Amino acid sequence: MDEVLVIGEALVDIVTAPGKPPAEHPGGSPANVAIGLARLGIDTRLLTRIGDDARGRQIAAHLHDSGVGLVEGSVTAGATSTATARLDAQGVASYEFALDWALPRRSIENVRAVHTGSIGATLAPGGDEVLRTIEENAGRVVISYDPNARPALMGSREQALERIERIVRAADVVKVSDEDLDWLLPGVDPLQVIENWRAAGPALVVLTRGGEGAVGVLASGLVEVPAPKIAVADTVGAGDALMAGLLDGLDRAGLLTPSAVGDLRTRSAADLAPLLAHAVKVAALTCTRAGAQPPTRSELDAWTP
Repeated sequence: MDEVLVIGEALVDIVTAPGKPPAEHPGGSPANVAIGLARLGIDTRLLTRIGDDARGRQIAAHLHDSGVGLVEGSVTAGATSTATARLDAQGVASYEFALDWALPRRSIENVRAVHTGSIGATLAPGGDEVLRTIEENAGRVVISYDPNARPALMGSREQALERIERIVRAADVVKVSDEDLDWLLPGVDPLQVIENWRAAGPALVVLTRGGEGAVGVLASGLVEVPAPKIAVADTVGAGDALMAGLLDGLDRAGLLTPSAVGDLRTRSAADLAPLLAHAVKVAALTCTRAGAQPPTRSELDAWTP
């Protein structure tokens, strides 16, 4: 029961920036989270879909080098998916996708936690299998979720919100960005949204606010943690790094197990502050690097913002 399973897309990020030639990096939000967890020392596997081609082999090697195990059946015929990240002058990314997402039906055994999110949890046909897996295993394993909204691929706002809130209700831990909520629930106070989501099921909901840090809400209250001042290389993978850092913090606190995650419901808001600070630090260090390159444990421990 030591393993964490991540389910979702793995793809190649093609990064373009003003005045620079395109650069390719392995990416995909769930894959980035898996790499972030493995680099921090958590035994992690990824259930995904990559092609048996040069880009797929690049992703597989990247996962292997970071200590992530690929679940059998993740490599299939066909082309590996891509996401083109276009950076503006401030290093903030917008995305275009060429994505093929399908998953085989399988049971979840011998894991203590399952993380999913982004395109992999919503785009048919694979997203339907992810939803089934999450709802069938809710309460049996720790479920974490990051909507990581991609409007170009998620259909109408109403359809996306219905799917996202269905997964939220099944989850124990949810992370969502202010940009996600601007699209999903325009004009609604994000702090009210995360409190409503927490009341619907999860023990913990975290709102990320880019350079302003993060806010977490438990039943006992709300905690805000600022982001450190850093020189930003780009923000690619920052939210995924924060998600990995949050799960790592929960693991270090002994809470990333089915029997213990419920303790979050009775923890004080003050207990949440160091967990959030840890997650924000992981994200901040990732932002000092080009591409989605979350830190190892030793790199994180040695870094002072």
